[in-house]
Amino acid sequence: MKVLVIGGGAREHALCRSLSLDPDVSALYCAPGNAGIAEVAELRPVDALDGDAVARLATELGAGLVVVGPEAPLVAGVADAVRAAGIPVFGPSAEAARLEGSKAFAKDVMAGAGVPTARSYVCTTPAEVDEALDAFGAPYVVKDDGLAAGKGVVVTDDRAAARAHALACDRVVIEEFLDGPEVSLFAITDGVTVLPLQPAQDFKRALDGDEGPNTGGMGAYSPLPWADPKLVDEVMASVLQPTVDELRRRGTPFSGLLYAGLAITSRGVRVIEFNARFGDPETQVVLARLRTPLAGVLLNAALGTLDAEPPLSWREDAAVTVVIASHNYPETPRTGDPIEGLAEVAAEDAPEAYVLHAGTRRDGDAVVSAGGRVLSVTATGSDLAQARERAYKAVARIRLAGSQYRTDIAARAAEGR
Repeated sequence: MKVLVIGGGAREHALCRSLSLDPDVSALYCAPGNAGIAEVAELRPVDALDGDAVARLATELGAGLVVVGPEAPLVAGVADAVRAAGIPVFGPSAEAARLEGSKAFAKDVMAGAGVPTARSYVCTTPAEVDEALDAFGAPYVVKDDGLAAGKGVVVTDDRAAARAHALACDRVVIEEFLDGPEVSLFAITDGVTVLPLQPAQDFKRALDGDEGPNTGGMGAYSPLPWADPKLVDEVMASVLQPTVDELRRRGTPFSGLLYAGLAITSRGVRVIEFNARFGDPETQVVLARLRTPLAGVLLNAALGTLDAEPPLSWREDAAVTVVIASHNYPETPRTGDPIEGLAEVAAEDAPEAYVLHAGTRRDGDAVVSAGGRVLSVTATGSDLAQARERAYKAVARIRLAGSQYRTDIAARAAEGR
């Protein structure tokens, strides 16, 4: 099978890496890709938001499967255009992708499905914002209703800051604060059958100790030794399957990757948010642990035959990802800086540790930074402590002027806390 992956970040590099190791994949393409993806897939230029252009490219390549990575193309209807061209595609329709594209829509679906989530208000005027902030009190949770690349959420005790963020958005969801640790759980679905993956935890704040501004994610780990062994079954029964069933009932079946961001609160599991695609950086650690070849699972989801797929097989290994970000991320990041040390990681640390590229590009013979999150250094080990040690050993080899990374990814979990 020939596979075309759409996107150019570390999530897509992780997907391409797994697909490149699948014996059923005869040719692998990525559009537009990045400097790292070029090592495992053939890159093609494309406007990832142009569904017709993506469909034409897939037709020209003879692709038997298209995997749409990022959220923006899904919300823009790229998967619909590829389906209309008669090509199997892993990714929901634009209508179903509203589950991520509109937090208000997601709340409505959760209400219809009986899914546990935070109480919330949808606000469009200053008066509504003030009323909602007063109703819940601090800590204030304010979410831009639309796509914001993982940076549209403000959680703060500062009412003025919360109000300012709310008024800067056309439409916001203001909700009660959920206590307890956060968990990411992905599920592959064809709109009927739901196949859960292993849970992961990511780190949203820029700085150690969960300080600093929200980011798209600074690292992740899996498995979660502190989590209830029944967590996946519970979330399947109370969140994932009911949501898929509700969307099908509404006439907008969800086929692709359903991502549930969860809070394990003192009152039980609550949904923080849904995403309509693989999460970044959690994908990096989840796929590092997946033993089942990926292409067939994604194809069965695209074809509506996921019920024929046996249970997924997982490695016992733990995995840790540390994100290296550019200077001034998550504000206006500096780009164009040379990245050194990649060959050293490949020579000294592989296969237990490897580098997945996020914001990179080639500049002659050099690889340079081209975004806020630049690299995801990923490692596996017999437990989280070993995986963590290997990841940071590889991180230390990377040289990127002004770069930053967190030093505490998976630290508490590795210590059994």
